[in-house]
Amino acid sequence: MNTPAPGQAIGDLETPVLLLNLDCFESNVRQMAAYCRDHGKEWRPHSKAHKCPAIAHFELANGACGITCAKLSEAEWMVAHGVSSILLANQIVSPVKFAALARLQHRAEVIAAVDNIAVVEPMAAAAAAAGIRIPVVVEIDIGMKRVGVEPGPPVLVLAKAISDQPRLVFKGLMGYEGHVLKCWPHSAKQKACYQALDILVESRNLLAANGIQVEIVSAGGTGSYELSALHPGVTELQAGGGVFMDAMYRRTCHVEALTPALTVLTTVTSRTANHVVVDAGFKTLSSGHQPPEVLGRSDLRLRGLSAEHGTFDIVEGRAGPALGERIELLVGYSDSTTFLHNYFVAIRKGHVEKIWDISARGLLR
Repeated sequence: MNTPAPGQAIGDLETPVLLLNLDCFESNVRQMAAYCRDHGKEWRPHSKAHKCPAIAHFELANGACGITCAKLSEAEWMVAHGVSSILLANQIVSPVKFAALARLQHRAEVIAAVDNIAVVEPMAAAAAAAGIRIPVVVEIDIGMKRVGVEPGPPVLVLAKAISDQPRLVFKGLMGYEGHVLKCWPHSAKQKACYQALDILVESRNLLAANGIQVEIVSAGGTGSYELSALHPGVTELQAGGGVFMDAMYRRTCHVEALTPALTVLTTVTSRTANHVVVDAGFKTLSSGHQPPEVLGRSDLRLRGLSAEHGTFDIVEGRAGPALGERIELLVGYSDSTTFLHNYFVAIRKGHVEKIWDISARGLLR
């Protein structure tokens, strides 16, 4: 089957296909970068939603100070494609990964996140073997109860252990206020967000009082970035998924300033009087975090996704789409959709402008 090509009209694309509206995407990137800049924050967007070096470079060209990666293999791929500053927002514990992290420092700054003192010495040994220094942040549990060292004295002990290693460079602190993303109303979300971020600032102050300087205080996902950017103690935000602005961020996290940019174009391949089936199921887009939404029409309600089928009930009294008609679906959650595809079909004014490979898909280690 022919793959999409620049210049092709959207109506000529075979479905299902992952579409990226460039006007909306570019606006979101510039808006997020400007919002961070206007509030005195650096923007280091997470790349786990896109896994695409071309998008990383567009973000860097439009105000990002670097990017964030979820896995070491993603960071290796981004470095191989010319990205020079990366925060690795995940713990690594094996000697093989310590050695790989150390080798990367010859080509880029890749900052490691640490939450356990047991990794300090072996990481430093890998750095010494490679003849380099590894930059490190301490990750703190600021309320999500997933990873991170406990606040207070444990942070000081870990930061001192890192600072005492000549082959490690203590850079600062990070935390993720992911537990506040769905809080509502706005006042409750703001209170919960600031309570979480206050823990980072208190930890920074504790380290400063003990002679340890903190350069980076990193936090902030898309679901809370508008509030996190207002907190005076944070220095950089990792919010990345907002460049796509999926349904979850809009409906569940109440982010309204950004524009939906990522959709899946489908075709009605079967229909009855009461329902239609499209050629996109859970192998094309996910519904686990948030169901996809039908764009531009109000006559369909999602019944469910199976492997290769999406079933939609036709609203009573409505005609519904015809067999062969195209249906565009707003992605429910970009993180769990993009990695299912080989590329973004980037469109503008009804035509394909670029094909961007999702070349880091499958890099999970």
